[in-house]
Amino acid sequence: MTATRARRRPGRRPARESLRRGIYVLPSLFTVGNMLCGFAAVLYAIHNHLERAGWLIILAGLLDGLDGRIARLTKSTSEFGKEYDSLADVVSFGVAPAILVYLWGLRDVGRWGWAAAFMFLVAGSVRLARFNVKAGASDRRFFTGLPIPGGAGALTLMVLVALQLGIHVGRASSVVASGFVFLVSVLMVSTIPYRSFKEYNLRQRWPATAFFVIALVVAVIAFTPLPAMALLLSVYLVAGPAECLLRRLRRPLATAPEPLPAAPETAPEPHADHP
Repeated sequence: MTATRARRRPGRRPARESLRRGIYVLPSLFTVGNMLCGFAAVLYAIHNHLERAGWLIILAGLLDGLDGRIARLTKSTSEFGKEYDSLADVVSFGVAPAILVYLWGLRDVGRWGWAAAFMFLVAGSVRLARFNVKAGASDRRFFTGLPIPGGAGALTLMVLVALQLGIHVGRASSVVASGFVFLVSVLMVSTIPYRSFKEYNLRQRWPATAFFVIALVVAVIAFTPLPAMALLLSVYLVAGPAECLLRRLRRPLATAPEPLPAAPETAPEPHADHP
């Protein structure tokens, strides 16, 4: 009996170790899929398939959201996964959107066009580096600056909506698009807090409400994907600066010193000449 038990024990450890290794590899597979979508988007954009490239960038954003969530659910987070995810994000949300928006309309303004696209890439890489350095030391409720998937989504949805509406890209529209790319780049490297929504746990507090809200959002996006995503992302872009401005306006009112009470009026002293 002891001999058979001793023989069975060594066989169990490799099975557990292989399962654990599989759990650790699973989030990295989603990260590789994210990078693959970004690389394919670059190739499609170069061959003038801009709409396919845009949808691939959106798919990369979906995979990017899943790899982190799966890593937390399986408790397989690691420093390697965090750094590797950032490298994939540079490709999918930095290089791919910059090339997409440049080939769509920024090249009509010459040097200003590729300068705007390059500044977006630099701002996105700086945003990722700052996030990795400050990970764990900042408030988990907020992102410092616009997250790079949001910036990539803003550029991608601008191109997809313009292609769907058949908007002709001219000199004036290229200038406006360059200004928008610069604005998104500034938002990414800014210190404006954007909500991460990590503090909202509707699944535990209101499970029925969470299910209804998720189903409603999915139904709206499935029915009208581009308008719904463009509206949600536009609200998120404006919400960060608007909330920051409201917070600064409320701060002086909260810290304003209370006025000192007025001194009581005293009766005039009688003059020496009067009795």
